[in-house]
Amino acid sequence: MNISEFQQRIAGNQKPIVIDFWAPWCAPCQITKPILHKLAREYAGKVDLLVINADSAQDVLRTLKIFSIPTVVTYRAGNEVARIVGARSEANYRAMFEALATGRQVTVLLTAFDRLLRLGSGMLLGLYGISSGNWLIAGIGGLLAFMGIYDRCPIWRAITGYFKGKEGSV
Repeated sequence: MNISEFQQRIAGNQKPIVIDFWAPWCAPCQITKPILHKLAREYAGKVDLLVINADSAQDVLRTLKIFSIPTVVTYRAGNEVARIVGARSEANYRAMFEALATGRQVTVLLTAFDRLLRLGSGMLLGLYGISSGNWLIAGIGGLLAFMGIYDRCPIWRAITGYFKGKEGSV
């Protein structure tokens, strides 16, 4: 598939579409592929699934800046709305399909490992910054730790929701 065929396929699709970029030699791709096909059957008529072999669509990968597989990209009304890089659980993919089918915003959930990694490294960096008197390092540590919980923070949701509402009115 070349880039013009890809763009025509996306622009001509009336339903939200999930695109799975995979390769036959990719082990994580072999894990996600059956999950995505199962969900595509469950959400048939509401969400479409397009599977693209990364080995035969290098032009598309370059244009979309896809540097690793598996990568799942979702589109609604011809616009990219979410991107998941790497293998995820069925629950993450199900949440994505459900959001697309119901017209809600697609949110990519953090894995427990990602959340703990961000919190732990942020706290260590913050403690190092405080103990050494380097407030820049402490601030970066705090920001990194916040990145582990931002998706659960009601203040963050309120602020980002406010600015998302402003985008359409500007």
